[in-house]
Amino acid sequence: MEKKRNPLPENAKLVFKGQIFEVWQWEQKLYDGSTGIFERVKRPSTAQVIATAGDKILVQKQEQPDKIRPYYSLPGGRCDDEPNEDPLLAAKRELLEEAGYVSADWSLWREESPLNKVIWTIYTFLARECRKEKEPRLDPGEKIENIWVSFDEFLNLAEEMLFYDRESLKMLSQMKADPKVKEDFRKLIFG
Repeated sequence: MEKKRNPLPENAKLVFKGQIFEVWQWEQKLYDGSTGIFERVKRPSTAQVIATAGDKILVQKQEQPDKIRPYYSLPGGRCDDEPNEDPLLAAKRELLEEAGYVSADWSLWREESPLNKVIWTIYTFLARECRKEKEPRLDPGEKIENIWVSFDEFLNLAEEMLFYDRESLKMLSQMKADPKVKEDFRKLIFG
């Protein structure tokens, strides 16, 4: 697992707080002895799920009001910030809300902080042998179609430019290129 990067220095000051993002600034001593103003953006962590049932993987085709076109994604969303929701609980909540599925077999696959100037961690969980518990309960700003795909169809999302998670796209492309990595991943997600 990757360590969280870019902690805020003690002298950082909150200069903007929005619904999702915070902007923090601080004075930083430079190599020539002068000082400059540095900034970082902070946002809640997110949790996403690679959910399986039998030999299928759940992907979502989503529409949201601020997006130009529909896109593909994994089930997931923000960890509730009040009071800092545990990423696993967020993943379970999002899978149930967006897809109506639950699982008794969960594991953390990846933890990453993909952007240098943004304090943000993405947790990707595996949920094996999911079962339908209820109908999805979507937020007013979501239109989601849940689609169960084969393992190879899932890997082919690496070629789909409308897939939301760029970090996962890189990994899917690597798996397609390396048969051993591909088979190891298949065993990992299906148990």
